[in-house]
Amino acid sequence: EVSLYELFSVLMEAKWFIIGFTMCMAVFSVVYAIYQPNIYQSEALLTPAEQQQSGGLGAIAGQFGGLASLAGVDFGSSAASNKTDLAIAILKSRRFTAEFIQNHNILPDLMAAKSWDPIKNSIVYDESIYDQSKDEWVREVKPPFKPKPSMQEAYKEFSEIISASKDPEAGMIIISVDHISPTVAQQWVNWLINDINLTMKNRDVIEATKSIEFLTAQIEKTNVADIRAVLYNLIEEQAKTVMFANVRDEYVFKTIDPALVPEVKLKPKRALIVVISTFFAGVISVFFVLIRFYLSGKRY
Repeated sequence: EVSLYELFSVLMEAKWFIIGFTMCMAVFSVVYAIYQPNIYQSEALLTPAEQQQSGGLGAIAGQFGGLASLAGVDFGSSAASNKTDLAIAILKSRRFTAEFIQNHNILPDLMAAKSWDPIKNSIVYDESIYDQSKDEWVREVKPPFKPKPSMQEAYKEFSEIISASKDPEAGMIIISVDHISPTVAQQWVNWLINDINLTMKNRDVIEATKSIEFLTAQIEKTNVADIRAVLYNLIEEQAKTVMFANVRDEYVFKTIDPALVPEVKLKPKRALIVVISTFFAGVISVFFVLIRFYLSGKRY
């Protein structure tokens, strides 16, 4: 049988141990929370750009849908939605991430950033990982890893600090970046938007150009006037795609609310860290005293 009086007496005898352990963990949590760098989040609100409509070609899609499919022409009503989903998938892909990191030379800011100097608005790097004066990676790692982080390591780290999500009801897209530097976070969001628009634009231009070449070859193979007219219409649509891509910078995503340099940190929540750590330290110490008493009968 469990006696509440006995439990209370055991805890009272061990009160100094419980208080001491809890206070030690509280001090440790305060030190830990203080030394955690501030993380800032910058985000942009986007909407899918209006995509080129197929116009009157929808009526002939059923009759010549197979040929159009071979040429890469899409008559689907959900083409704009599919393009948006594809752009988000590419944004999160390893290939796009590797090209983004290399093109903008952000590997040190991603893998070696230690803190941010708000006065100089500059990043302080971890000297045990990266020597900024020599532009040299000096971290000590075991094979197969190398002092300079690989793109696989960089992708893993990058995927943890970026977010690209789509609201299924409103159709809006939010792209955000978390970083110890608010300026870097805002800059990366803008770069991501520009790069994914450019990537999707180049992708569609290449596909449209190949479609035009295929359709042109099909025109030369047939003498049927109706089929030639359809093929010319398909070529016209692909030419519109190329023109649309070349004259529009915001090809897939339009910016509704641009990314700003955040003034308030996202995390860590230092007060919450201290409160939770202190609470669990007290609970653990109480359980330790009770378990020790019931297993061995020892008191403090």
